[in-house]
Amino acid sequence: DMVRIMRGQKLPLERFHEKFAVQLNDTHPAIAVAELMRLLIDEHHLDWEGAWAITVATFGYTNHTLLPEALETWPLSIFGDSLPRHLEIICEINDRFLDEVRAKFPGDEARVERMSLIGEGHGKCVRMAHLATVGSHAINGVAALHSTLLKASVLKDFYEMWPERFGNVTNGVTPRRFLALSNPGLRRLLDESIGDGWLTDLGQLRRLETFVDDPDFRRRWREVKRANKSRLAEYVHSATGIELDPSWMFDIQVKRIHEYKRQHLNALHIITLYNRLKQNPGLAIAPRAFIFGGKAAPGYFMAKRMIRLITAVGATVNNDPDTNRFMRVVFLPNFNVQNAHLIYPAANLSEQISTAGKEASGTGNMKFMINGALTIGTLDGANVEIREEAGPDNFFLFGLTVEEVDRLKADGYRPADFIERDPELAEALESIVSGTFTHGDTDVLRPLVDNLIHHDPFLVLADYRAYIDCQAKVSAAWQHPDTWSHMSILNTARSGKFSSDRSIANYCDDIWDVSAMPVEL
Repeated sequence: DMVRIMRGQKLPLERFHEKFAVQLNDTHPAIAVAELMRLLIDEHHLDWEGAWAITVATFGYTNHTLLPEALETWPLSIFGDSLPRHLEIICEINDRFLDEVRAKFPGDEARVERMSLIGEGHGKCVRMAHLATVGSHAINGVAALHSTLLKASVLKDFYEMWPERFGNVTNGVTPRRFLALSNPGLRRLLDESIGDGWLTDLGQLRRLETFVDDPDFRRRWREVKRANKSRLAEYVHSATGIELDPSWMFDIQVKRIHEYKRQHLNALHIITLYNRLKQNPGLAIAPRAFIFGGKAAPGYFMAKRMIRLITAVGATVNNDPDTNRFMRVVFLPNFNVQNAHLIYPAANLSEQISTAGKEASGTGNMKFMINGALTIGTLDGANVEIREEAGPDNFFLFGLTVEEVDRLKADGYRPADFIERDPELAEALESIVSGTFTHGDTDVLRPLVDNLIHHDPFLVLADYRAYIDCQAKVSAAWQHPDTWSHMSILNTARSGKFSSDRSIANYCDDIWDVSAMPVEL
C-alpha cells in the first residue's frame, strides 16, 4: 500500500524512506524486510544495493523481550514451502551480511555462526530477530535497563558490529485511556486542582506536589480511591461471587501468567500469612484483598499450575473464618482492557515482582502508578525508572539485582539452601504439596513445587524472604493513612515520564525523523 501511494503521487521509490518509517514491533512482522526487498527488486526493478539502502533506512526494530523462547525462528522447510521467494531474498541478505561480518571481524567464524540469519542448531531455521536487526537502521529496547541488557546479551554481537544503531525508548501509556477515561473521579479532582493541561502534557502532574500535605486534598484523594475500590468490588462480586471490603488494601497483580513474572511468589506470601493466622488465632494483620488477573499460553503447563495454585489458595482462605476476616483472594476471569478500566484505578498496591533482568519494561506498572498505586517490585524493566521518578521513599523495593542474579546462577544456585534456612518457606511449600489447599490431593500442584525445589529458574525461593519482609513494610505503611496518601499522590504526580506522548516523541525524534505538524481544528 505504501508503494502504491508513492506511485500514485508519482514519487520515485528511491525516496520511499523519506516518506515512510516502518517500525517492527518485535519479531512478528520481520518478514516485512524481505517483502519490501521483493517489491523493490522484483516488481519495480531496482538494483540490490539501492533497494537494500532504502530498506534499511525505512525500518526500525523494537525488541520487547530478552527471553530466548520469544525470539521467533522458523524451520527452513516450512519457510521455503510457504514463501520460497522471500527465503531466497533472506539467504542473499545473509550472504552479503556475513561478508561484512568477516570483513570487520576476520577469522572469527564463531561470531559469523552466531550472527547468521540462518540458524544451524537443531535443524536449519530463519532467525527473525536477526533479520529485523540487520534490516533496520535503528534498534531499541523499551526501558533503560532492558536496552542495556539487550546490548550485553541477546544482540551483543550486533551491537559490537553497529553500536550507532542501538538506543532506548522507554514505553509509555496513554493518560487519556488509563486515567481520564478509566478514572473519572481522579480526573475531576486533577482538573479542579491543576487544570486539564495534564491530558496532553502529563508532566503537569508535578503540580500536584503542592497539595501533598494538604489535609483536605488528601481526604478527597482517599475518597476517589475508595469509590474506585467499591466499583471494582461490585464487579468482583458479580463475576466471582466473592465479597471484598473497600476499606481493605487492594493488592493487585494483573499481567500475563508466566514463571518469570512470579505470581507464585505472591501466592507464597498469601500462604505464609495464612499459616501465621492458623497457628496464632489471636494474630491480627492489616486486612488485604489479593487480586490476580491474567492469561496463560494454552500449552504452558507450569503457568496453568500457577493459576491452579492461586485459585486453590483463594478457595481455602476465603472460606476459612480464621483467615477471611483479614484476607480474601480473587482470580478475576478474562483479564482485558475493559475490566482493566476498573482494576488499575482501584489498586492500592501494584505487584511488579519479576526476576531482575527478565522483564523488558512492563506497562501495567505505569498504569498503576498514574492512578496512585504504590509499587512493590524488583529492580527490573521500567521499575527502575519508576522508582527513580517516584523517589526511593515512595517505592517498596526488594530482591536480587541483575548482577546478583547472574552471580548466584554462576556460583551454582541451590534452591534447597534457601528452604533449609527458612522454616516459613519450608512450611509454605509443605502446605501446598500436603494437599492443604486441594482437598487432600497431593499430586495436582506437586510439579510446581518440585520445579521450585529442584530448579527454580526464576529464583522465587531466593527472593522469598526479602519479599516477605518488604510486604511487612507495606502493611506498616498502610496503617498510617496520611503517610500512604502522601506516597500515593507523589506516585501520580511523578508519573509524567510514562506517557505514551513522550514515548512517541522519542520515536519521532530519534528513529523516524518526523517533525510535528500543526493541526487546525
